[in-house]
Amino acid sequence: MIRHLVLFKLNDGVAKDDPRALAGAKAFDELGGVIPELREWECGWNTTERDIAYDYAINSKVEDREALAAYIGHPAHQAAAGQWREFATWVIADIEV
Repeated sequence: MIRHLVLFKLNDGVAKDDPRALAGAKAFDELGGVIPELREWECGWNTTERDIAYDYAINSKVEDREALAAYIGHPAHQAAAGQWREFATWVIADIEV
């Protein structure tokens, strides 16, 4: 199994209530029920307000590297991630569990 973690940082001047951020969060909220390779899917806004904190996170699990590649290449994932490119940056980690 692979745990896929993504942390998003909103760009300067972009707030959580920005329509783009709200639409991006909605797009990710819907992915869990759309992409069959996802074994687990959690996402949401960070609840802490610290300088080093990221703003939004995805915590998911897939079976293997092939499933991860299928998830990343899935059109729904590509569309959701494409929205975030307009207003945020992110870091990822894929760990075997």
